[in-house]
Amino acid sequence: MRRLIFPVLLGLVGAGILLGLGVWQVQRLEWKSAIIAKIDAKITAAPVDLPAAVSAQEDIYLPVTVQGRLLGPEALVITGLGQAGPGYRVIGAVELAGNARKIMVDLGYVAEADRDFVRPSGLMTITGNLNWPAEKDRFTPEPDLLRDIWFARDVERMANVLGTEQILVVARSVDPAIAVLSPLPVDTSSIPNDHLTYAITWFSLAVVWLGMTALLLWRIRRQTA
Repeated sequence: MRRLIFPVLLGLVGAGILLGLGVWQVQRLEWKSAIIAKIDAKITAAPVDLPAAVSAQEDIYLPVTVQGRLLGPEALVITGLGQAGPGYRVIGAVELAGNARKIMVDLGYVAEADRDFVRPSGLMTITGNLNWPAEKDRFTPEPDLLRDIWFARDVERMANVLGTEQILVVARSVDPAIAVLSPLPVDTSSIPNDHLTYAITWFSLAVVWLGMTALLLWRIRRQTA
């Protein structure tokens, strides 16, 4: 019996730790799901007018409706869209109707072959969400400013280049619609929530650990029989 005490303790302690990690991941899953649900509710809420003062922390994902005209300067962010192939996100500088404010609007995806489409000159109504995407890192190439080509949506730098406020509205709809553009609205699909997978992994490891412990105890009992 003395030879069984240590393996039993090792099995129980190890399984307890693994089960505890699994329970922790379940709690993290509930926490993350609540956050995503809150973001979803904010994204899909009724749009409001663009606030006079905008906070990147408080107003991220805020749904807004703005009216304005494209000014001409653009940033084309390299991207792809399923079977449509390579193309660009068209980030345009927009002057708002009724005041002199200039902001940026992510109008959506355009195929590479259609990048030179005719831009509308009239007043547009754009409904979308405020966003400050965290896409740039130290590996992101520098933009090709001569061709207006970018590799990430860098709101601060784009605003400096396009001469706008550091405000980006990611369009959900544009009226009148632009035929060659497909809006790429904000959603929560890019927010990782893998805690269920992690929980299943830890619980599975606990089962394996207990199984290995049982096998070890069986072998010890056979040797001492």
